[in-house]
Amino acid sequence: MLLVLAAIWGASYLFIKIGVRDFSPAMVAWVRVALAAGVLGGLAIARGVLRGYGERWKVLALVGLVQVAGPFILIAAGEEEISSSLAGILVTSAPLFTALLAIWVDHEERSQGLRLVGVLLGFVGVMVLLGVDLGDSGDELIGGLAVVLAGLGYAVGGFLVKHRLADAPPVGVATWVMVASTVLLAPAALLSLPESAPGAGPIASIVALGVLGTGIAFAIFYELIATVGPARSFIVTYLAPGFAVVYGATLLDETITISTIAGLALILAGSWLAAEGRLRGIGRSEPASERRGEPEPLPARPK
Repeated sequence: MLLVLAAIWGASYLFIKIGVRDFSPAMVAWVRVALAAGVLGGLAIARGVLRGYGERWKVLALVGLVQVAGPFILIAAGEEEISSSLAGILVTSAPLFTALLAIWVDHEERSQGLRLVGVLLGFVGVMVLLGVDLGDSGDELIGGLAVVLAGLGYAVGGFLVKHRLADAPPVGVATWVMVASTVLLAPAALLSLPESAPGAGPIASIVALGVLGTGIAFAIFYELIATVGPARSFIVTYLAPGFAVVYGATLLDETITISTIAGLALILAGSWLAAEGRLRGIGRSEPASERRGEPEPLPARPK
C-alpha cells in the first residue's frame, strides 16, 4: 500500500502538467478538490465522522486556504513553466519549512544539531534546482518559486492542524478542508473557464488527479496510519518524488540533468535529517495509539 500510495502521489504532477494544457491553474485545482471532497465525504459519512465541526469553520477555512487551495493553484501555475518532475521535487521542501518554522511556533519541533544541518542541506538542494536547472529563464524561476511557496503553505497548514484540529478524526478534517477549498476556489475557477472545448487528455488527467491522486490517495494514507502507524506512513514523502521523476522522464520526455538528481538527493537527505531520521523507527513497534489510528494531523504535504 505504501508503494501504491507513493506511485499515485508521484503521478499527481504528471496529471497536473497535462491538465494545464487546456485548463487554468485555478480550474485544475478546483476540479481536484471538488472531486476529492466527494470521495472523502463518502468515506467520512460511512465512518460517521462529519459531525461536530460547526464551531471550527474558520479554522477549517484557513487550513483550506493555506494548505490546499493556495498550494494547489501555485503548483499548477508553476507547472505551466517548469517540468512535472521538478515540481515533484521542489514540493518536498515542505518538511524543511516545517523544521524552520518550528524555531518560532513549535518548540517540540525545534531544529538543532543534525536537524538544523538537514534544513540547511535541504535548502542548498532547492537553490541548486532553482539556480542551475531554472536559472536561465525568468519565467521558469518564477514557476519554481511558486512551487516552493506551495511547500511553505503545506508547512503552515500542518502547524494549524496540529495545534487546532489534532483532536478531530483526520478523515473528517480532510473532508471539510476539501469542502472549504472547493468554495474558496470556485470564483477563480469560474472566471477562468476554458474558451474552447478541452481535449480528452486534460479532462481525464484532472479527473484522475481529483479522484485518484487526491481522494483515494488520502483514503489509502489514513488506512496506512490506522494499520502501521504515522511514522511508517510518512515514508511516502521520500518515495513519491522518485516516482514523479520517473513519470516525467518516461511519459513526458522531460530532461533529467545531473543537477536535478543532485538537488533531489540534497532535499531528501535534508528533509530526513530535519525530521530526525524517522526511518529509524521502522524496526520498532508503534505506540498503541498509533496502531489504533487515533486522530493525527493532516500530512505536511497533501500531495
